[in-house]
Amino acid sequence: MKKVKVAVVKVSDYKGEEISAGLKKALALIGGLEKIIKRQSKVFVKINHLSPSSLPEKGIVTHPVFTREVLRLLMEFDLEITVGDDIHSRQQDGFLYTGYRQICEELGVRLVNLKERGFREIDCNGKLLRKVYVSPLVLEADYILNLPKLKTHSFTAFTGAVKNMFGIIPQGLRLEYHRNYINSDVFCQMLVDIFSCTPRQLTIMDGIAAMEGEGPSGGNVKKVGLIFASQDAVAVDAVATKIVGFNPLNIYTTLHAHERGLGIGAIENIEIVGENIHDVQIKGFKRSAIAIGLLRRKIPSFLYAYLQYELRLTPEVSRDKCTACLECVEICPRQAVQLVQGFAWVDKKLCINCMCCHEVCQFQAIRLKQRPIGRMIRRGGSVLRRLKSILEPIK
Repeated sequence: MKKVKVAVVKVSDYKGEEISAGLKKALALIGGLEKIIKRQSKVFVKINHLSPSSLPEKGIVTHPVFTREVLRLLMEFDLEITVGDDIHSRQQDGFLYTGYRQICEELGVRLVNLKERGFREIDCNGKLLRKVYVSPLVLEADYILNLPKLKTHSFTAFTGAVKNMFGIIPQGLRLEYHRNYINSDVFCQMLVDIFSCTPRQLTIMDGIAAMEGEGPSGGNVKKVGLIFASQDAVAVDAVATKIVGFNPLNIYTTLHAHERGLGIGAIENIEIVGENIHDVQIKGFKRSAIAIGLLRRKIPSFLYAYLQYELRLTPEVSRDKCTACLECVEICPRQAVQLVQGFAWVDKKLCINCMCCHEVCQFQAIRLKQRPIGRMIRRGGSVLRRLKSILEPIK
């Protein structure tokens, strides 16, 4: 089997010249941009831009300086470029706060909130979805330039290139899918369905400053100092997760996409070019509390279901941080979040543990609590991982 290439290149900071040099090196290692995207093509640049808007320094969005340098390279090839994501914000222009509006105006590149163009229903030959609504900008593009951010996720364990395509469908549909697919592995199968509907992709991942812990918005910024590039989005996710300490096939989006032939998730079938993967591995990268490995293949189904229940994180509001901005109230797919006595409150009987409220809270007022047995399992998993890391060099 011919191995797919993933370039891994060191870039230490968000300085334009350094990023530009790193991008050129990464793209050259996988064959060169001119060999991947034909001149005068339509290219849709899918950034990772969560709602509500946040400052780039928080590590939540694909950094605008990173995107700016990617766009500058694209502009050398006479392409029709559109940058976008589907964002919901109380602010008049959510792209303004992150700096995206400014960089796109500076370069003369079209920037679109996908809801402004509407969505088109298409057939989806997925495991779960038969029809889905997708932005016409995606469907009309010759190529998708996927610019994900390397982050953990409190529901799916990891969010990268595959999950970044969740933003090409409307917010209302995303909320409906959160209501319908409340188990992480099933939800990830749905994400892979959406990913399978996209045209050809080139993926360049922003891993310069990643997010660890309870991502994709409530975790901590972690310096990784790398960018990743490949024509295989699944392989990018696999290599990125391997570097920060996951088993790639323990990430459901990677596993399902790999099993369905949508990309390569097995690290042994990936040719890593640029940096030696062992030289750039990140020690002590904090996972979400749910990330304990792929248990369902190793234990009986009834026990897996019980452990999954115990490991679920329950959102709880910190009143000292809550500003009553109502973002969590509006995004909850089950209306489980309400305003009570001037503060947000989560009705645990209605909550489906989708983490949407945690994801949108820019004030980190939604903390995630875990049941006592879940905490014990997580601590046990942490001890086993530490022992493994100590024993591996001895072998």
